[in-house]
Amino acid sequence: MSTGRAGGGKRIHLAAHFPGVNSTTVWADPRSGSQIDFSSFEHLARTAERGLFDFFFLAEGLRLREHAGRVHDLDVVGRPESITVLNALAAVTDRLGLAATVSATFNEPYELARRLASLDHLSAGRAAWNVVTSSDAFTGENFRRGGYLDRADRYTRAAEFLATARELWDSWTPDGAPLPFSHDGPQFRIGGGFTVPRSPQGHPVVIQAGDSPEGREFAASGADVVFTRHSTLEAGREFYADVKGRLARYGREPGDLKIMPGVTYVLGDTDADAQERAAEIRRQQVSPQNAILALEQIWGRDLSGYDPDGPLPDVDPDPDSTLVQGRVRVADPVAVARKWRALSEAKGLSIRQTVIESSGRQSFVGSPATVAAALEEFVVTDAADGFILVPHLTPGGLDDFVDRVVPLLQERGVFRTEYSGTTLRSHLGLPEPVWKGGTP
Repeated sequence: MSTGRAGGGKRIHLAAHFPGVNSTTVWADPRSGSQIDFSSFEHLARTAERGLFDFFFLAEGLRLREHAGRVHDLDVVGRPESITVLNALAAVTDRLGLAATVSATFNEPYELARRLASLDHLSAGRAAWNVVTSSDAFTGENFRRGGYLDRADRYTRAAEFLATARELWDSWTPDGAPLPFSHDGPQFRIGGGFTVPRSPQGHPVVIQAGDSPEGREFAASGADVVFTRHSTLEAGREFYADVKGRLARYGREPGDLKIMPGVTYVLGDTDADAQERAAEIRRQQVSPQNAILALEQIWGRDLSGYDPDGPLPDVDPDPDSTLVQGRVRVADPVAVARKWRALSEAKGLSIRQTVIESSGRQSFVGSPATVAAALEEFVVTDAADGFILVPHLTPGGLDDFVDRVVPLLQERGVFRTEYSGTTLRSHLGLPEPVWKGGTP
């Protein structure tokens, strides 16, 4: 574990997550804008680049999720497809990395590898792919194959998908000569000629999001960046040590994989002011209606007749419920319900208060100086290599961080004062992949 100041060694990596998914975004705030208009994407991306961030990150869903048969109010309604947006952003940014979330379950290696390689060329080496898997038949109905894959099969397909994409990216020599490719495996059997030359950074950067044992192993075997939920020091250090400890078996060094938890923040002129603002934001995020919806996602039952300011239901969750479609339910809803009841009874909390207390809260709250010091502590004590910031406002939620926290990080010597390279790999301190010569 590192104990010295980051100024003498480790630097903080920062990325910006475009908000709008689930209950993090406060749509009721008058400053909240569109998550569809290109101007919103451009605003956040330009802010991130002004702040010298490593990359801009887009989430994506393949089907509008439903709650009790209705489209969920807080879902990504009508958002344009990720790679299309990033290709447009490549024209209005110069250095910022551009990361798209794309499923390895309902796409094909040749088609996706070609789209990502095209983005990498159009952006002069700034593309990244956040590899995700999709788990449910509800989402699968949008695709020709339909159905779904079991968890183990999803990661098996994803691992071969990623390996196949890399074979395609290596099927042109570094000096620009195309070679035939052939892949014959359990998941894919393809061959021919790839149409896009090797990209400016060799391969697009690969990001992987997943905290399960399968996800950790998949990340250690082939990812460049891990997007994780662990945003406390203790949990972050455990995750960091576990995943970094898996790298050696794949012939990789600790620096070959960057661990970047998704985090939120609230700034104030003082710590007390920030805490007050954070509490108000949580109340906005968990409105009375949203509290009942959050409860229904755990219980799998229609709880619309319950008072958000009243006690939790005394009935147990329905483990076979289809009330919520397109969202992964917790593995053991009965255990979660038991935990929530214990919390509610111990503190005398209502439904809404219990949801506020139990659900995700702001990761970093305080004055700019307090937040800057906390971010540094995470990195120098090996709880993270950096952070993917998830603002609660679209599109201006990153502005105050760039204006007030980034200069303090620079003064502390833990964050860049200018971009030293042009590609995303250079920002992250990752080596260019060794060319493996097309067909293995």
